[in-house]
Amino acid sequence: MPKKTLTNLEIKKITKLRETGHSLPEIKKLTRHSNSTVSKYIKGISILPEYKEIWRIKQGGSRARAEEKWRQSRLEAQKLLPNITVREKLVILACLYWGEGNKTELNLINSDSSLIKSFISCVNILGVKEEDFKISIRVYEDIDISKAKKYWSQTLNLPISQIKSVNILKGKKVGKLEYGMCRVRVTKGQRHFKLIMSMIDLIKEHLSLS
Repeated sequence: MPKKTLTNLEIKKITKLRETGHSLPEIKKLTRHSNSTVSKYIKGISILPEYKEIWRIKQGGSRARAEEKWRQSRLEAQKLLPNITVREKLVILACLYWGEGNKTELNLINSDSSLIKSFISCVNILGVKEEDFKISIRVYEDIDISKAKKYWSQTLNLPISQIKSVNILKGKKVGKLEYGMCRVRVTKGQRHFKLIMSMIDLIKEHLSLS
């Protein structure tokens, strides 16, 4: 279906609403145009000085509403997951490894420290001990290696001596890779690897995915 072409009058209405401090949802409701259409025509349009205070108040209200929605969502999440059992941790481990883990041996690499910590916490249930973890990090050449090693050691609560290698990549850090990426490999982990992959297969069967 071809996109509707707006008349000059419609475009002028959208830009005028923006200039007078109306938000995208407000303009969408008043003009009955889509988000993408409204976004296209308000891009680069500045709020007139006499309406900026109203705009700031609205922005504050929008933030407050967003924060309240997040608060309600957190309360709902706490009701749905009042605690996490060992069985649920094993499901988390399987799903986490399904999405992020190496499919030939037991190791996982990621820049998200919370994800790495979750993996270590869950795999501990299978009997993997601290000394079984072999850590390596991958950093860009402009990252301070000593700081990166200290960060991952403290974050994962593992001795810095367990960071066995550092792989230096050419270029500069991008986005959230302030301390690079961390790989956790479990030595002599074939039995645990087969168990995790078997749990993944079982989840697929339960969900009728295989």
